[in-house]
Amino acid sequence: MARLLIVHHTPSPAVQEMLEAVAGGARTDEVEGVDVVIRPALTASVTEALEADGFLLGTPANIGYMSGALKHFFDGIYYPCLEATRRRPYGLYVHGGSDTAGAVRAVEQVTTGLGWRAVRPPVCVTGAPSRQDLEDCWELGALLAAEIAP
Repeated sequence: MARLLIVHHTPSPAVQEMLEAVAGGARTDEVEGVDVVIRPALTASVTEALEADGFLLGTPANIGYMSGALKHFFDGIYYPCLEATRRRPYGLYVHGGSDTAGAVRAVEQVTTGLGWRAVRPPVCVTGAPSRQDLEDCWELGALLAAEIAP
């Protein structure tokens, strides 16, 4: 069975809504054979990253950067996963109060270094997530699951 690892930092209700939508899409009945594992960024392990066939990453935009928790995840897995996870697909969702560009840029720099490939542009939301934003998150989850399904 394929494994999709959702690594997130979820400090606010808005980011929680986005996480729930992403996870709902990843667990859709339309895609079979995918085990969805959800881990907070501060507890996600190297072993879990090595076992994942794809990644969904979620972060708030904090002062123009990804959350410290997601950075902590990347710091811990970078060298152990550098060669072993190349070309694995990933998706990103980001929530910001007024801007998400710096957080997206930071995550993309790390994922480029890891050799991961984005399956679509990130879902970026400022302010309260709209119904369309949450649908976009759901679609991101479903797309990642379909990408790695056997």
